[in-house]
This record gives sequence, C-alpha cells and structure tokens, in this order.
Amino acid sequence: MTVTKRERQDAILELISTRAIGSQEELRQLLLERGWDVTQSTLSRDMRDLRIARVPAPSGVRYTTGDHSSAEEGRAVLSALLPQLFLKLDSTRELIVVRTHTAGAQPIAEAIDAEGNPDILGTIAGENTVLLICRGDAARERVAKRLLTLAGK
Repeated sequence: MTVTKRERQDAILELISTRAIGSQEELRQLLLERGWDVTQSTLSRDMRDLRIARVPAPSGVRYTTGDHSSAEEGRAVLSALLPQLFLKLDSTRELIVVRTHTAGAQPIAEAIDAEGNPDILGTIAGENTVLLICRGDAARERVAKRLLTLAGK
C-alpha cells in the first residue's frame, strides 16, 4: 500500500491521541495492522517532525504531541517533560537558556508557550536548547525558579 508522508503522519497522530503507546515498536506494529509497513528510521523521523515526546503517565510512559490547546494542559505537560528532558539552566538579564537532552527542546518550548505565562515574551527552540525571553530581571527570576522546581533541581 503506497502511503503519502502526510497520511502516515496523520495516522501516527491519530494513534497516539487515542491510545497509550509507550514504544516505537508498539506504534510500528499498530501501523502494520493498518497495512503500513514503516521502518524504525522512518517512524523516528516522523515522530521528530511531529514533535512527539515520550512522557510519564499514570499508566506508565506514553507518547504525546507538543501541540497543546490549553494553559492547564501545557502546565501538566511541562511538569511531565522537564524532569525527563532537562539538563541545566543558565540566565542573564532577561534571558534564560535551558539545555535539554537531544530532541527535548521543542516539546519543552511548546509546553512553555502553551502556558501563556505573562512573564515570558517568547521562546526559541533548537534541538537541545530553549531560549526564553522574559519581561525583565524579576520575571526571569520567577521563571527560572519555577522551571528548576518543575525539573526537580
């Protein structure tokens, strides 16, 4: 069965939003049941493109997207992501730099953005670094303290 990249990625999003999937192999098998034989490397690229992260859940770890529609959901995701992906934090003036494990910056930045924190003007994320621009020194201190607390540091 020939499948376009968009169709495959839509199927991946549907599966992870409707089921608790904890491994790429489990997701690959679910796609195979639908008739789509996807290699592990293709699945990894799709998951990176879709900004899918593995986060703790009450039933164990599961995959979730970085696309969150509410501030409450953003807070829940941020508190789940930071302990797993956070490495260190540094700051100066109105800026905070958060270092993460590889592929951790995008999901963390999106969760921060979803919160709508008035102390944060915006975020910029790379592969393993998030830059937060805060409204001032006091705002930076509040945000840094909160991020370290959520990360368990």
